[in-house]
Amino acid sequence: MNKPLLIGPFTQLLPMTGLPLKGALQDEQLPIIKNGGILVADGKILKVGVFDEMKSSDVDVHRIEGDHVCLPGFVDSHTHICFGGTRARDYAFRNAGKTYLEIAKAGGGIWDTVTQTRKASQEELVKDIISRSKRHLKNGVTTIEVKSGYGLSIDEELKMLRAIKQANETSNVTLVPTCLAAHMKPKDWNQDQEYLDVIINELFPIINTEDLAHRVDAFVEESAFSPEEIKPYFQKAKEMGFDITVHADQFTTGGSQVAVDFDAVSADHLEASTEKEIQLLAKSNTIATALPGASLGLGCAYTPARKILDAGGALSIASDHNPGSAPMGDLLTQASILGTFEKLSNTEVLAGITYRAAAALRLKDRGKLEAGAQADFVVFPTDNYQEITYHQGQLKPSMVWKNGINVCQ
Repeated sequence: MNKPLLIGPFTQLLPMTGLPLKGALQDEQLPIIKNGGILVADGKILKVGVFDEMKSSDVDVHRIEGDHVCLPGFVDSHTHICFGGTRARDYAFRNAGKTYLEIAKAGGGIWDTVTQTRKASQEELVKDIISRSKRHLKNGVTTIEVKSGYGLSIDEELKMLRAIKQANETSNVTLVPTCLAAHMKPKDWNQDQEYLDVIINELFPIINTEDLAHRVDAFVEESAFSPEEIKPYFQKAKEMGFDITVHADQFTTGGSQVAVDFDAVSADHLEASTEKEIQLLAKSNTIATALPGASLGLGCAYTPARKILDAGGALSIASDHNPGSAPMGDLLTQASILGTFEKLSNTEVLAGITYRAAAALRLKDRGKLEAGAQADFVVFPTDNYQEITYHQGQLKPSMVWKNGINVCQ
């Protein structure tokens, strides 16, 4: 039987423990273990503490030379990395001043990606998901939520969800699937409510039978589905055992209210949220997820992250990696930039991509370095954790450990 493995010492080890789920955080609250070590066995953390105090004849040692900072593996709680094709033309059009409607009339927009994704085989989607997830992993992301939503039919949504499941079986990253069949109203479907009914009655049972997803999302927006249209959809999803998450308040308000009414795990986007929505979310159990990649891609305002935290809300930060509005897909860069514009402390930024992001996926076994958690952690070549956000994603990890194995170095 193999001995437990002691990994370290790390100049600074940030376990992200002892911090609240909701509300503002000061850097003075951040726990830092100097010359820290992590004891792992069978992919789990057994103990976290001072490296020299944990050395013994009962453990093997993986010594880390030089100055390094260690913190939990990042969690990206909102992505769309299962897709076909590209939308580079949309990006050029948008920067040249064309409106969303003008781009759509020129053959762009979400429907362009739907068309290209439908043309892709399941095997091609699997290959692309793995390729994109590897890039996330190299940047320290060890858990990635992945949505469907570019299929918009029974067969095509199943193709996407099966591709996500297949990619998860062969990837070093944990992929968490979400059904976003209500991403937009399909152009090849005459009745919107009939489409939602078909998804409920035909797609949801297959998803449950094949264990393809435990989460259901919908885009609540004037250009997609109204609160009135989506409420029966979410009600049935909850009755069937799905967790709810919502694309909310991206351009207009209304989605946050739906999220709170259905006790959604998270409400994502929120760029259009006003004081009313901020207070509503802060008083609820729903986690507010900021998507700075969409703000950068669209050139619009950021999620009011500072106000959400000061009101007592829980804030997760995710990349929204998608081919249209958020093609960058670099979580740490986006979170660091959001911190600059919204005046977030380093602790708030790091919490937003670790334990608070894990909570947005109902994952209790990651986002913190503590006994019983997954041995997922990221290591940066520096002696000061402040350098990580200071370089805005350009300081790259020297190591990424997943389930106690060094998968990137």
